[in-house]
Amino acid sequence: MKILDVTEFFSERGGGVRSHLTSKGQALCQRGHEHVIVAPGPRGEQPVGPSRLIRVGGPAMPYDPSYHLLWRPDAVRRVVAREHPDVLEIHSPYVAAMGALASRGGNFGVRTFFWHSDFIDTYRHVLLDRDFFGMRVAPRAQDAIAEPLWAWVRRITRACDATIVAAQWQVDKLRSHGAQNIVKLPFGVDKSTFRVRERSEAVRASFGCNPGELLLVGVGRFAIEKRWDVAIEAFFKIAAARPCRLVLFGDGPERARLEALAAGDKRVVFAGFEKGRERLADVLASADALVHACPYETFGLSIAEAVCCGLPVVVPDAGGAAEQALPGFSETYASLDAGACAEALLRLLRRDAAALRASAIARRDAIASVDEHFAQLAALYEQLIARRRM
Repeated sequence: MKILDVTEFFSERGGGVRSHLTSKGQALCQRGHEHVIVAPGPRGEQPVGPSRLIRVGGPAMPYDPSYHLLWRPDAVRRVVAREHPDVLEIHSPYVAAMGALASRGGNFGVRTFFWHSDFIDTYRHVLLDRDFFGMRVAPRAQDAIAEPLWAWVRRITRACDATIVAAQWQVDKLRSHGAQNIVKLPFGVDKSTFRVRERSEAVRASFGCNPGELLLVGVGRFAIEKRWDVAIEAFFKIAAARPCRLVLFGDGPERARLEALAAGDKRVVFAGFEKGRERLADVLASADALVHACPYETFGLSIAEAVCCGLPVVVPDAGGAAEQALPGFSETYASLDAGACAEALLRLLRRDAAALRASAIARRDAIASVDEHFAQLAALYEQLIARRRM
């Protein structure tokens, strides 16, 4: 098979979509398939591992210049016509979807839609949140604003042979809005890297963590919807009572604002984007808890990775984060409430650490591996192609 993925979100630095697509290329090419990625950026073609990346021209985005604007659906159509893929997959619901939906049926085999993020409700809540903009918009008005966007999602899903979703809460939401052809396929974790390891005092000390001091970690992009401000505010509430440090792995357009919120306190460490996955896994295995603040996750891959390392988690009570968190190794809290997050952290830290770790390790077997995820995805493609040929 030749699989062609179209996305607007393929950052030079990293990010969830890029990680998914690069892992996908490695897994599919090992199985003898061909993988092509179409994304905006400086025009040209280059290898990304065993995959081919075709850049169609697009300027850098003002909010995060590591991403580029895809503004030429005709360029997407031309690439599809030239490549003639067996599977044409949409990875963002904007111009990428426009270009893929406008492609002639004779230029591809089947068309699928990968639902990476709940872009409607996520940004509706974020942009209309009075904590950011000093206003409150009535829920009815918010629904009226969102309805044309949901109509567009329905149109995309009707035109695709499958819409692939990683978590049940998103399956339920999409169906409630009339989306069609929904297939649940959870993401997989690189279990060869994110595995049970010995706790390392040297790793803890590398962040200035003294003996007896708690080490909390967070992993994710520093973007407005991730709400790392909640995690930082919660940290300061418990740091007044217990010696601890918070290490945040990631980068993005909100970094300066988050650093200002931390006010230079050395107990909050901004570790940047960690490219060394073994290093990140060592930190997760050596920490006391993972803290997460985003209630809009469609899956929560960083949470699954932490669990596979045996690390207990504290997460909001909504979205994919909550779906990942079972009571044996987690505590949940009312979303976006820093005080509730602090209380959840304190509850977790009062529990038996060995029992928490054992429960997380027991959950590991139920989490799919990367290979299992992409094997299931390839099998789905083959079923769709076979059905189309009948």
